[in-house]
Amino acid sequence: MAAAGTSLVITARAALLDMDGTLVDSRAVVEKLWLRWADQHGLDHDTVLRTVHGRQGHESMAILLPDRSAEENHRENQQMLATESVDTGGIISIGGAAELLDALQELPHALVTSADARLAIARMEAAGLRVPVHRITAEDVTASKPSPEGFLLAAERLGVAPGECVVFEDSQAGVEAGLAAGMPVVGVGAHAAAHGPTCAVEDLTDLRITVEDDGGFTVLLDDGPSAHEVQ
Repeated sequence: MAAAGTSLVITARAALLDMDGTLVDSRAVVEKLWLRWADQHGLDHDTVLRTVHGRQGHESMAILLPDRSAEENHRENQQMLATESVDTGGIISIGGAAELLDALQELPHALVTSADARLAIARMEAAGLRVPVHRITAEDVTASKPSPEGFLLAAERLGVAPGECVVFEDSQAGVEAGLAAGMPVVGVGAHAAAHGPTCAVEDLTDLRITVEDDGGFTVLLDDGPSAHEVQ
C-alpha cells in the first residue's frame, strides 16, 4: 500500500519471515543438490528449478515424479535434508537481513520456512543471522507453501490476527501462501514482483521498522529503484 509522499508503508503487529531467498541466500547449494537429484532421475533442469523453490522437498518430488510413492519421496527428502544441513558452503545473508532481525527483536515475529528445524538453524547460523525464537518449520505443518497453513499457525502462536501480520517472501509459492492467509506480503528479490506481492524490494536494505505507541509497527520501504508497490 502506498503512503503519502515518496515511500511505501505497511502497518502490522507481527512479522512472518521466510528464510531461503528472503533472509538467506542459499540458491547455489539448493540448486546444486536439486540438479544432482534431477540428473539421477533424468529430469529437465529448468523444470526442476521452477518447481522446488518455496516448497518442502517431498512435495516438489511428488509434482516432478507423480507416479512415485509418497514413502519414496519422504525417504529421499530426508536424505536431501541431511545433506543440506551440513553442506552450507557459500551461504550468505541477504542484504539488510541482520538489520531487519535486529529491528524486530523486541516485536512479535517468527520464521516460517519449508525447511526442517535442523536445516533452518544450520542455514541461519551459516549466514551469521540470529535465529528467531518462534519458528514454523516443516515438522509443524501438514502442507507446505503455497498452503497458508504455516503463516496462519505462526500468527496463532504469536497471538496476532492474520490481517495484522506482514509476510516477507521471495518465491511464488511463498507469496501465494501469504496472500491466501490474508496478509500483506513484501516480496524480496529481483523476481519477487512477478509473483504479485503487495510490494517488492530487491533486498532488505531499504526497509525501516518504526514502533508505534499502540505496540504495533510500520514497515517503511524507502522510495528508490529497489522498492516499489506492485500494481
